[in-house]
Amino acid sequence: MATSTTSESVDERLTTVGLLFESAAGLRRLFSRQLEDAGANTQQSFDILIRLARSEGTELRMSELAAQASLTPSGLTRAVDRLQDQGLVARRTCPEDRRGSFAQLTPAGRQLMADAIPVHVAQIDRVLDEVFTPAEEAEFSAMLRRLRDYTLERNASSGCPGLEESAPTCAEV
Repeated sequence: MATSTTSESVDERLTTVGLLFESAAGLRRLFSRQLEDAGANTQQSFDILIRLARSEGTELRMSELAAQASLTPSGLTRAVDRLQDQGLVARRTCPEDRRGSFAQLTPAGRQLMADAIPVHVAQIDRVLDEVFTPAEEAEFSAMLRRLRDYTLERNASSGCPGLEESAPTCAEV
């Protein structure tokens, strides 16, 4: 892919990335109102809960969850503490590496997500159906996946916290 450095292309690329950030922030605001009505007290809580709900065994290693939810390890710890206090998440220690731990949905957390996910999906359907054709949506999703994979790889290779490739996985647990 050729890269042009004319001032026009620089401005357009700045605009493109700015539009991506603005769109993401706008979607969070749009979805957060409805998620709060569905019982997820904050967007951050919902981000954590939905990742757990969609993971095998409704659990993730804390370091992986931090990376997926774009939180620092300490930020995730505080957020999981709040969810644990609400009875929605439990922690368990990794048997292979006692330094590592997992966050797992409790039965109450699974029920909350069983109620909230259909509401969230319906809102996503409304937004995407109003903005994209099915073909555009598929193409957009593929492009976002490529961008996400690129950023994960680059952040991991630069030692970004929560993305260490050498961290034990405890995947067999």
